[in-house]
Amino acid sequence: MSAVWRAARAAVRRRRLQTVIIGLVVMCSTLTTVLALVVLDAASGPFDRAFARQRGAHEVASFDPAKVSDPQLAATAGRSGVRAAAGPFEQAVLRIPKDWLWMPPGAITVVGRADPGGPVDDIKLLSGHWATGPGQIVVNYSGNGAPGPHWLGTRLTVPGRPTLTVVGLAVSMSRSADSWVAPSQIAALHPVARQMLYRFTSSPFSQSRSRAHLAQATAGLPAGALTGSQSAASLRRTFSAQADSYSFFMTLFGVLGLLVSVLIVGNVVSGAVVSGNRHIGVLKALGFTPNQVVAVYLVMVSLPAVIGAAVGTLAGRALARPILRVAFSGVLTGTANLRVDLWPVLLGLLGVPLIAVVAALVPALRAHRLSAARAISAGSAPRTGRGLRVQRALGGTRLPRSVSLGLGLPFARPGRSLMTMAAILLGVTTVTLATGLTSTMTRLGHPSDNYGGRRVDIEVGGPGQHSLSGAGTKLADLQVEQRLGSLPGAKWVAVRALGRARVAGDTSASFVNFYRGAVGGSTDEIVKGRRPSGPGEIAAGPVFLDRHGLSVGDRTSLDADGRTVPVRIVGELLEGNSNSVDADWATMAVLAPGTRAMQYTVGLAPDADGAAYVSAAKRIDPQLRPTLSRQSAGAPVITVVGFSTIFTVLLSAVTALGVFNTVLLTTRERRRDLGMLKSIGMTPRQVVVMTVTSVAGLGLVGGLLGIPLGILAHRTVLDHVPMIAFPASMRDVWHAPQLAGLALAGVVIAALGALVPARQAARLTISQVLHSE
Repeated sequence: MSAVWRAARAAVRRRRLQTVIIGLVVMCSTLTTVLALVVLDAASGPFDRAFARQRGAHEVASFDPAKVSDPQLAATAGRSGVRAAAGPFEQAVLRIPKDWLWMPPGAITVVGRADPGGPVDDIKLLSGHWATGPGQIVVNYSGNGAPGPHWLGTRLTVPGRPTLTVVGLAVSMSRSADSWVAPSQIAALHPVARQMLYRFTSSPFSQSRSRAHLAQATAGLPAGALTGSQSAASLRRTFSAQADSYSFFMTLFGVLGLLVSVLIVGNVVSGAVVSGNRHIGVLKALGFTPNQVVAVYLVMVSLPAVIGAAVGTLAGRALARPILRVAFSGVLTGTANLRVDLWPVLLGLLGVPLIAVVAALVPALRAHRLSAARAISAGSAPRTGRGLRVQRALGGTRLPRSVSLGLGLPFARPGRSLMTMAAILLGVTTVTLATGLTSTMTRLGHPSDNYGGRRVDIEVGGPGQHSLSGAGTKLADLQVEQRLGSLPGAKWVAVRALGRARVAGDTSASFVNFYRGAVGGSTDEIVKGRRPSGPGEIAAGPVFLDRHGLSVGDRTSLDADGRTVPVRIVGELLEGNSNSVDADWATMAVLAPGTRAMQYTVGLAPDADGAAYVSAAKRIDPQLRPTLSRQSAGAPVITVVGFSTIFTVLLSAVTALGVFNTVLLTTRERRRDLGMLKSIGMTPRQVVVMTVTSVAGLGLVGGLLGIPLGILAHRTVLDHVPMIAFPASMRDVWHAPQLAGLALAGVVIAALGALVPARQAARLTISQVLHSE
């Protein structure tokens, strides 16, 4: 074994270039693989573990107490398919008249529970204590991280209801309620429903099975008794929607990197075996067994592969946390711990080098079959055959002799040439994919002409605070809007208010954004349909529509403050929160009258003085907090574009190094031919042209084949981004000049990789060739 180790170390020192190439390609592949696995695991693993730990409800169901009794509901716990159940709990709805904690005005669901534990929905108390007496309430914490202790003691005053004091903050992974009180307190809040929590025997994250079990459990109850339900499957999709978008495109880049690794490692080892025939013969003559010779080549690959995997793993682990922060920004994670698990790190650290070794095994087996006598006596020139026949055919054309010879060189080693061309193809595929993603995400970062250029964002609230309801301004909303629009430099004004309402059939409230002004007149952010322009019209993002099983044209209803308003979905937003919809200002008048504007956005003219406008806006009302800003791409856009660009540069560099290795091996094998060509008058420049042409043809073919694969990969990525419904304008980003440039990308990669060994071959003298013979 020590002899194998010494021989392998000597091979690593002798083949420094090949060692560097293997290390770099494995590093890039490991980095991308680790990131993809971390995000893929975070998309479901933390939620699943937290959901199981808290015995989350597969279905949270609400019932009408006028149509079904508590004993009838309790009896559903024994139905077939029900593993465990909790309830019935009395459920009330409180109408919050103003900002409260982090919530805007609107309805919250309050449930009476004696304790946070139980067979279903084991609520985790984060701070304070459980509500055990009158006047106490525990609030479901909807933020991320630890809640601030200053919220304990906050008083909730609702007209016609007892005053409640926050004594605890808790988290329910089932999101079964917005808050909880003691059962003795709920009667004073006038409950309007009964809540049942179910866990079924089948998978909790199959919505069809979960709904089938719920139907089975509630079979026989009076018609209309079930008024709404929320499945764990929809909560999980909401949790993972953003992360799923990142995991898919990162996985695709990871697969491309692994394929390039396999091709380049196989090509490097194949070239090392072919060019090292004499060395193999010497090893076997010294007593190395065929298996030991194979082991030398595998160890030669393993050393740089392990080092590259270690560096790639460390880099991937360092980048994983910021990637997770972006992937889960704005997502309610509850008790789900978004940590970097050990298994993706171990899989990258051990799995990628193993793949590299397996890729090296096939070409290394050629050394196993080669006899010592044949290896020692073998010449360095390739065997005659197909290569010479193709070169003779090309020689009969009008092409310059250096070009015809170069085009025929790949046919001398067809296997090596195919592997090189495949690596170039994957490189061009990656460049095409990254170019398409960059163009798409750039357009996503600037979707609206109305929001282009400079603007002023104006929040409502005094220093150090933010009013969700807009309360506090002395002027009416219309007066504020008019004065902002009349200031010098104002081009347009948009107004936004925020409310809460429950969608029909849903047990939890959603946010409703009410718009008036420029945003209401813009159609750039609508993928399908149009913007809401009147009462009873809403638009929502793809995740919200998927969660509720709705589409453009469907009708549903919103309930807020005891008002039920029928609404029709008139548009699908480009993107949107899974728990919010957009509506016109006219809908607010019938759904939540009295709601105040919480934000104003003012577009500035090109020649406007932004600082002067901010100062003038502050003088309108002390509760207005204007800030000058310019629309820029958000963190998700920057992350996708940055990751795609960096990985494309790395992969293109590695592919070029693979071409470099191929050309270097070819020129070493054909030293005798180069000497003969120079002896009959071939100039150094012609040698360079011949050598570069030998891989430029492969680059052109790889480029032409890689473009459609890259376009297909681009469309596939966009189809698997659940958070965004990309319109045709963001999908069709390819133009003739751009495609022509991409077609030449393979040629450029090949030429750059071949240039240095081509110049080395051009400097080779006839005396050096004869001396080596």
